[in-house]
Amino acid sequence: MISDVRCIVLGSGTSAGVPTIGCDCDTCVSDDPRDTRLRTSGAICWIDADQNPRTILIDASPDLRQQVLAAGIMRCDGIFFTHNHVDHTFGLDEVRRFNTLQRSVIDVWGEPHTLEHLERVYRHIFEKQHNVNDSFIADVQPHKLTPGGVVELFGLRIEPLRFMHGNLPILGFRFDAVDGADLPLPLAWCTDVSHIPPGTRERLTGLDTLFLDMLREQPHSTHMCTKEAVAEAHLIDARQTWFIHMAHQVKHAKVDATLPEGMALAWDGLSVDASG
Repeated sequence: MISDVRCIVLGSGTSAGVPTIGCDCDTCVSDDPRDTRLRTSGAICWIDADQNPRTILIDASPDLRQQVLAAGIMRCDGIFFTHNHVDHTFGLDEVRRFNTLQRSVIDVWGEPHTLEHLERVYRHIFEKQHNVNDSFIADVQPHKLTPGGVVELFGLRIEPLRFMHGNLPILGFRFDAVDGADLPLPLAWCTDVSHIPPGTRERLTGLDTLFLDMLREQPHSTHMCTKEAVAEAHLIDARQTWFIHMAHQVKHAKVDATLPEGMALAWDGLSVDASG
């Protein structure tokens, strides 16, 4: 049985990050560290049945190096990609350091359109035979995901779920222990969401922990606004909901104080474990 499960919010911000370049709004000049947001990504850490530490990443943001250093992450046993956008994929090159530490290939999972994007952008990784120099690059092994196609990894059960990001079909993930539940599991990570299909909603029942997209108060075509996210969180009814992927229109102290019981804004470096 796995133990000591925790989820670390490596980044809680939207694609532009917060502070946003060239902006002097209240959030961007705030001295509250919770108002400084790197691009959204996460990490699930646990101890496997053989007492080995394990870590998987959810996306690889452009800020990945800074994020894993701040979180003290020392290994990477795999990366699960939600979709192919820049703010969720442009940190892949940084995992080369984990290759060196672990002396092993790192598995990456994503839908075909996400893997095609990675292979196009990172030709030096996926077609290294064409590199002019034998340089320091990441060594990864891609695996295709489909919604409902469960992956079991070192005692953790990872189920990709279909969400909509505007007109783009993307993935979120549900995490369960293979043998029994270890809080904060069951856990779901649902970023960049504008719509939850009915079939997906059925797989979001019985959650202890939910991470859910909430861009800003004003409506947006590809993300949930505050009102929509709170309504969805009520329907899903997890024990605790944390909102992620927030823009600079969201000032942490102001908005967090308005949220219903059991819901809160996440922040960079937040670590959620069995203690809640």
